[in-house]
Amino acid sequence: MDRKGLFEDLPETELPAERVLQGKPRLREPVRDQIELRAVDLESLIGSDHPARLIWAYVEKLDLSMLEDAIKAREGRPGYPPITPRLMMGLWLYATSQGVGSARVLEHLCESEDAYRWMCGGVSVNYHTLSDFRTSQGELLDRLLAENVAALASAGVIDLSSLTQDGIKVRAAAGAASFRRRKTLEHHLEVARALVEELKREVDEDPAASSKRARAAHERAARERLARVQSALQQLGEVEALRKKRAKTNRKETEKQKEPRASTTDPQVRNLKMADGGFRPAYNVQVVSVAGEQIVVAVDPVTTGSDRGQIAAMLDQIPSRTGQVPQRYLADGGFTKAEDIERAHGEKIAVYCPPIRSKHGGDPYAPHRKDGPGVLAWRARMASEYGQAFYKLRSLCECIHGRWRNWNIRLTVRGRLKVKAAMLWNALANNILQGHRLMQATA
Repeated sequence: MDRKGLFEDLPETELPAERVLQGKPRLREPVRDQIELRAVDLESLIGSDHPARLIWAYVEKLDLSMLEDAIKAREGRPGYPPITPRLMMGLWLYATSQGVGSARVLEHLCESEDAYRWMCGGVSVNYHTLSDFRTSQGELLDRLLAENVAALASAGVIDLSSLTQDGIKVRAAAGAASFRRRKTLEHHLEVARALVEELKREVDEDPAASSKRARAAHERAARERLARVQSALQQLGEVEALRKKRAKTNRKETEKQKEPRASTTDPQVRNLKMADGGFRPAYNVQVVSVAGEQIVVAVDPVTTGSDRGQIAAMLDQIPSRTGQVPQRYLADGGFTKAEDIERAHGEKIAVYCPPIRSKHGGDPYAPHRKDGPGVLAWRARMASEYGQAFYKLRSLCECIHGRWRNWNIRLTVRGRLKVKAAMLWNALANNILQGHRLMQATA
């Protein structure tokens, strides 16, 4: 059959003319300013191995009856239920491990970040409540830190017979311009007293309620200012007394020093020499940790720039916190003080810290005429190969400081007690995460 003749009778098809498009194309564009309701499974927001779950597992097991007993809202009684202390504890521990130290930032994260939303579980928080909780739980945090160390020791994860002490200088929440000399402080004291009296009189005489409340707020701020200036003068007196005491043994050195000053923002803070060589308002936070394990045992902020003489103060705290006296105590050369070494020797504690090298090039390990039995034993210990090898464990405590630096550690509170509470948050968060790693390693 001839295939060519099959389609010869079909009509020819005309091609359609080219169409002219009119108007703009209709497209689905993203609209990000609209509000939409979404069904979210909070449990699926974070993974099963997320650090937030680890911290929440720790918080769930805590005994917080001390805080819960103070809550007035009870079953069968009127009253708005407050946020559970367990949530506040978990939020701040996790936020600390993420480098968050601001209550306002934490409030925002609880609305925008999945890990914080998972932890909140639909409970709304506000920055004021978060801020008050963070600074008011120093006593509870101190107890929890001691309990955490005891739990790790009883599990055989850490050995409390060898401890390490080191200091980390943390920038304080006070400006360098807030430091004033005695004459200036006395002038500010007179001005503050006059302002308090004037505002108090205006509040009593003003009949307008709204204006009265505003003036009362100004009066409260003036009273707080007055209290800070009075505290600054008191702290200045202590500095002057200490300088007079030093002048008896080192007169030339004290005469070179400038007139002492105190801060009107944080009266307890001092200008300390930092790691970069500059001087800034800071606290010298003493940290005692388990040698080689990066577990914090105790923290205590001090206002002296030197670490010398700080061993004795921390040794006083350890027995009550751990229930035992350490056998070995490691510290760097800045802590070396004969009185502390003799005291530790009397308690059968072997101190490991390098001796200060003489400017004249003498042997630092050679016995001195005034050395006591503790210092003689210490020199012989540090001169031995075993002593120098064991002392290398001290360097691992620097990892704790490095972790805190990565957490952007910076004080946003004022006063030694609040500063200690802030550092306890960092210490407890460190122990939870590091303790979990140690438990997994020994499992």
